[in-house]
Amino acid sequence: MKGNEIRSKFLEYFKQNNHRVVESSSLVPKDDPTLLFTNAGMVQFKMVFMGEDQRDYVRAVTSQRCVRAGGKHNDLENVGYTARHHTFFEMLGNFSFGDYFKEEAIRIAWDFLTVELGMPQEKLWVSIFEDDDEAQELWEQIEDLPEGRIVRMGEDENFWAMGDTGPCGPCSEIHIDQGVEAGCGRPDCALGCDCDRFLELWNLVFMQFNRSSDGTMTPLPKPSIDTGMGLERVAAGLQGKFNNYDSDLFAPIMAKLEELSGKSYGATMQDDTAMRVIADHARATTFLVADGVLPSNEGRGYVLRRIMRRAVRYGKHLGLNRPFLEEVCRVVGAEMKEAYPHLKDAASLLTKVVNNEEDRFRETLENGLVLLDDEIGRLAEEGS
Repeated sequence: MKGNEIRSKFLEYFKQNNHRVVESSSLVPKDDPTLLFTNAGMVQFKMVFMGEDQRDYVRAVTSQRCVRAGGKHNDLENVGYTARHHTFFEMLGNFSFGDYFKEEAIRIAWDFLTVELGMPQEKLWVSIFEDDDEAQELWEQIEDLPEGRIVRMGEDENFWAMGDTGPCGPCSEIHIDQGVEAGCGRPDCALGCDCDRFLELWNLVFMQFNRSSDGTMTPLPKPSIDTGMGLERVAAGLQGKFNNYDSDLFAPIMAKLEELSGKSYGATMQDDTAMRVIADHARATTFLVADGVLPSNEGRGYVLRRIMRRAVRYGKHLGLNRPFLEEVCRVVGAEMKEAYPHLKDAASLLTKVVNNEEDRFRETLENGLVLLDDEIGRLAEEGS
């Protein structure tokens, strides 16, 4: 099943289950100085969860564009070197604002994965917070979940909080066992291992407490649900790929990079890493510019500049010694404009911004190399 189909199925499934389909919010958070970028689906509903805003619906579903680079959530330097780190990704999420709670959240999540997407039940595992007996009982009621597949874990893994104070609660994660070939090979490898065998697909957060400054937790008057599932992970899992970048969501970008560089994706680890870095960073660049972020020396613009320049540097590993990033971003826009129509309006701006930034950076690199050559020559003369 292709990534675009998964996204469409997700939105349609929850629409049929009485959820309002809400558009993705901008990558630039509205009225939230605590965040550099929108990094999760719940960001646009933060004030609703905190009881400071009301909507004319109590159930919502989104496919949210997210960036995690800079600030607390910074995956930039890992991108390209792991199977599932991204600066840009899409988070599929369903939300309940004081409406349904654990029982329905668990039921519809399981139904969507196993019935709508056809994920094999025998490969699925569930983790819950160690003190959440209610979640244990509810998962045990899922007849198709194989026995022994519910694992209790600690606060670091299965308890979510919006911050040091405020709404918080236990969570339950659904994982897929990708098989021993994806694992670390250790005999004690199990759910919770940091290898790639047990891949977290979906996090169901049961927001049921309010934590005060002294650490006291009191029950919320209207417990809520906040879930998040990375589209790239689900697509890779359904397509039998151990690496997100091997899914169909990245295939057109990899094809373009093969065309530009004359190299083949999958041939060498070094080239694969470079292609993955560029593919991810082109997606981040495309969406950040479309949401009004421009390269600069501070704040969001500085993060964008770092992302773009890192892509250009890795392009040199592929022998791309002329401007190329705009061509790759154009592929991103063409592939994703149906799901995110605002990309069409930003196409001309994207071309100007990316070309200008890459030209400036290449000029800086060339000037730096000239200075380096001069200095090496001077030192050589002094040494002789």
